[in-house]
Amino acid sequence: MSDTKADAKKTKADVENTKTDVETKNPEASEAPAVPAAPAAPAAPKVAEGQETRPQLVMHAQYIKDFSFENPNASSVLTGNTGQPNVEVGVNVSAKKMEENRYEVLLKLTANAKAEDTQLFMIELAYGGLVTAQGVTADQTNALIMIEGPRLLFPFARAVIAQTTREGGFLPLNIQPIDFVAVYRANIESQRAEAQEAADTQTKQ
Repeated sequence: MSDTKADAKKTKADVENTKTDVETKNPEASEAPAVPAAPAAPAAPKVAEGQETRPQLVMHAQYIKDFSFENPNASSVLTGNTGQPNVEVGVNVSAKKMEENRYEVLLKLTANAKAEDTQLFMIELAYGGLVTAQGVTADQTNALIMIEGPRLLFPFARAVIAQTTREGGFLPLNIQPIDFVAVYRANIESQRAEAQEAADTQTKQ
């Protein structure tokens, strides 16, 4: 038992030194697949005349949409000295319009852990939620969904990954909190740069 505890400590993921790749995709109304109807949204509270309605995101359902965990060298890495692992974490946010004012938000988290040239584990999780935006204009809907949507889903997706890595024989991988406002702003800047590059290329032609 003492050897097992020592090996577990050596396989602890150094989350503070992880590399994070971030990519987001905006909701597209044209890609709305047919899905079973979700439970009806709760009635919005009555607002007194002259009082503004605060923007809010109503979560109708949340679920694991896709998930995989690979532990290819378990028999050796859990009983040997593998050294300090390096973990690369990837984050991806996307959303699709399902029906009027209802969207499916997907938070995708990936983690690839290695110790030198030895593969420890690989994990991919797509955690989804059905949401409705309330109290916002059409121009505000995109930001609310792409920021608050993954923010609401993240604690649950993080818990799934932590529990799975623990059940895989490693110490739990606790992913650090993600600034989804910064992710959204970075995505907007990237889209603007791509649009400008495309416009410059068309002008030259």
